[in-house]
Amino acid sequence: MKIDPAISRIPTQGVVARVSAKTRAIPSGATARALAILTTVAQADSPVLASELALKLKLSKATVHRLAVHLEDLGFLLRQPGSRRFIVGPELQRLSVDALIASSQRGELHAILQALVDEIQETCNLTVLDGNEIVYIDRVESHWPMQIHFQPNSRVPLHCGASGKVFLSFMPSSKRRRLLTAAPLKRYTERTVIDPVKIEDGLKSVRTAKAAIDDEEFLQGLIGLAVPIFDQRGRVCATVSTHVPTSRLRADEAYRYFPAMTRAAEAVTTTLRH
Repeated sequence: MKIDPAISRIPTQGVVARVSAKTRAIPSGATARALAILTTVAQADSPVLASELALKLKLSKATVHRLAVHLEDLGFLLRQPGSRRFIVGPELQRLSVDALIASSQRGELHAILQALVDEIQETCNLTVLDGNEIVYIDRVESHWPMQIHFQPNSRVPLHCGASGKVFLSFMPSSKRRRLLTAAPLKRYTERTVIDPVKIEDGLKSVRTAKAAIDDEEFLQGLIGLAVPIFDQRGRVCATVSTHVPTSRLRADEAYRYFPAMTRAAEAVTTTLRH
């Protein structure tokens, strides 16, 4: 497999790159053009053809196709199964998670979580979406002796947790359908919903309320709560979440936590935008 030398030098860890693909001309050089392609695919609401990328970036179809294929070889892009359209690949997903974990704003984000824990007296988390899993990127523990421990970089399934429901409810329906039907969903407790149709029905109220509850669907004896964090384009980029043992909280009481969690999510949004 022959890789363009300029592309092979793109770092895979600890890089923050911003490339405008709207009206600004793309700088010459394979690396800048490759970053523009990655940015455009990452921002797209649906899989993208190489010809669509070429039109948006004002580059030749041959150039875009060559660079996109190299990025696919490196794992930064993937082809949508059964089509020629490109989607975000596993290496780009890992890079985005690593960038958030290593962010220079991590101290500010951690302080927001700490303030939320002080207010609601429960362990709180920041989570992001990585493929079909939820990844914990930060966590502040409460002082209760009875706790469930998820360390940063811990992963939980998408279909049966509160944060997963938030991401699913706000993503394009075609992407949501692919994630829910790509493989049989696993049942973790007797309350886990594994029917994609029933999951989609339940997501309507999550989108309206901008809040989700996991009522012992992932772990028996644990209530999960989550609210969305929005990026500059109004898309959900992360969540603020908490988990509370049923010995301290019933599902019908959970909504009293949401105002404080929403304020924390808004503070995180403001910090990320700055």
